[in-house]
Amino acid sequence: MYHLTQETDKDWWEVEALYDLCFAPGREALSSYRLRDGVDPVARLSLVARDDAGIMAGAIRYWPVVICGKYGSHDALLLGPVAVHPTRQGEGLGGHLIRESLLVAQDLGGQRVMLVGDAPYYARFGFSRLDGVEMPPPTNPDRVLAYRLQDGGWEGVTGKVSRVTSAPDAPA
Repeated sequence: MYHLTQETDKDWWEVEALYDLCFAPGREALSSYRLRDGVDPVARLSLVARDDAGIMAGAIRYWPVVICGKYGSHDALLLGPVAVHPTRQGEGLGGHLIRESLLVAQDLGGQRVMLVGDAPYYARFGFSRLDGVEMPPPTNPDRVLAYRLQDGGWEGVTGKVSRVTSAPDAPA
């Protein structure tokens, strides 16, 4: 059994070590990290999963971004990274982190979530390819995916994704 809690400052190094373990060296060179640089994650959506012994098994973070286009700017949430310790993979924990965090984002009034990832994996959670929204290069547009938290959440949203200067208390 896993217990999900909001990530705290005390968890930071342990979460970073988990991400280092689960992702290739140089993960911070990816374009999505340029959107996170110097920006705090959305605290209420950044979750850790621990087992009954208190050992961290997984983590997920969200970041505020803004999409600036011809018809104005729109706030969004950038999901990622999500990671599960290699000894805990295959137990459904990653999916649990994603589903639970999306419910929290919706309850907090969020409108839209995006990520860069594998469409076949994230489709099971309701993500689909996002057209008209451009991540910083070099990002494969086929890997830019969207999830609608509210009806009409992505309607009319187009443009380039940019970083924000500070994390909001609640998602936009």
